[in-house]
Amino acid sequence: MNASIEATAPELEPAPQGLSGEVLPHTPISRVLDGLIRHIGEFSAWLWPVLMLVIIVNVVSRYVFSQGFIELEELQWHIYSAGFLIALSYALLRDNHVRVDLFRERFSFRTQAWIELGGMLLLLGPFIGLLLYYSVPYVIDSWHMNEASSAPGGLGHRWIIKSALPLGLGLVLLAAFSRFTRLVAFLAGSEVRHAD
Repeated sequence: MNASIEATAPELEPAPQGLSGEVLPHTPISRVLDGLIRHIGEFSAWLWPVLMLVIIVNVVSRYVFSQGFIELEELQWHIYSAGFLIALSYALLRDNHVRVDLFRERFSFRTQAWIELGGMLLLLGPFIGLLLYYSVPYVIDSWHMNEASSAPGGLGHRWIIKSALPLGLGLVLLAAFSRFTRLVAFLAGSEVRHAD
């Protein structure tokens, strides 16, 4: 007795197209800023293989040779922090950041653009401004004190890694400004550019 089961997959509707950076018109400012952030983001991608190498060396030295190094442990924290903070702007530029899109993609492109502009002006801008306001003196104080790790054998010059915070936030601000100019150009009537 042979029985056959036939199953067919249900027809799925394609996901609605969101107002991604690929369809927004470029402005002269956005071309320059996007290029700068793209180069910095691509360069910072090299931090991740370096981080993996530091972690592997740290694990092998600790568990194979029973010799731990505080310097390596702190270095991996520093590389991770710098990589993450610098990559934030690249994620914003590529529109690869986390969004809560329950309703957004069901709206027209114009409505999406207005929502995004409102979010930038009311949420992202003030948030980045507040973080920059507190992070710059944080780095300056660390530099004046010549702050170092409190752990014996830890890394010195703590201001270097602390500088990644305002640097990363500044890059996010540049990426947001670039996106802002593109949204304004779209709302002002520039045609939607299709992906190349």
